[in-house]
Amino acid sequence: MISTNKVTEIFYTIDDFCIGFIPNFQSFLIGPSKRRRKPSKLTLSEIMTIQVLFHISDYRNFKTFYHGYVSHHLRSWFPNLVSYNRMVELCSHSLIPLAIFLKKNATGDCTGISFIDSTPLRVCHNRRIHSHRVFEGLAQRGQCSIGWFYGFKLHLVTNDLGQVVDFMLTPGNVDDRKPLKIERFIKKLWGKLYGDKGYIGKELFKNLFFKGVHLVTKLKKNMKSSSITPVMDAILLRKRAVCETIIDQLKNICQVEHSRHRNPKNFLTNLFSALIAYNFSDKKPSLKLNFLDTKQLYLQM
Repeated sequence: MISTNKVTEIFYTIDDFCIGFIPNFQSFLIGPSKRRRKPSKLTLSEIMTIQVLFHISDYRNFKTFYHGYVSHHLRSWFPNLVSYNRMVELCSHSLIPLAIFLKKNATGDCTGISFIDSTPLRVCHNRRIHSHRVFEGLAQRGQCSIGWFYGFKLHLVTNDLGQVVDFMLTPGNVDDRKPLKIERFIKKLWGKLYGDKGYIGKELFKNLFFKGVHLVTKLKKNMKSSSITPVMDAILLRKRAVCETIIDQLKNICQVEHSRHRNPKNFLTNLFSALIAYNFSDKKPSLKLNFLDTKQLYLQM
């Protein structure tokens, strides 16, 4: 069961965003996009709230969640509920608002201690790759630590407080280091960035260092270290489990990955609403760094 306080918090945060977003968004529409859509009983803030609530519930299927929980237990919150088929249609219209809300209101700030990692988002089982058509031309075959997959990669940058600082979605065959070469992905970063061995690269290290980001990674077995790794860096490299735990929560609690999508738009709305739901989570994995540890870390830069 979702607590009343949590429903209130999510709805009012999203509703405040929609009050300012809708007039500005409609003023930029031109041509056919400006035509009036079929009016809905549900407001945009209600639609977005229901999508986010699904990802913090115990339900694994949106249809079951809508019929079994929202229609019975949240009827007083949403008195103008529509049919399930109409709700699915309305959810696809909330793609742009969800994306902007996520970027502006549901990501954390860089604290100077950041972790980066990527995780595969499979869109089908490997046996069905040749017959899969929903993401044809978009998804690609990729390889991760547990084998080959078909789908996308979600690249996450998190801070020591357990917040998602930024994210990027790429096809499954994209190198993990490529997002760090994109300016808009690293514009919020400063201080130290900790990653695994997949982010090793001399040119990447130099480019990031000139932009105020110190990339710290573990060394491969066939590599020789030119200097001794500072103690704090060695400790924080072992604390990369924070980022891995966040990914685990996104997959197993917020359901950021499943293979039931019927079009790319639904895939993106599911991804964005899951990341927003994680932002409202009360229990985020974090590091308890005292003032002395943080000061020592900055002195090493």
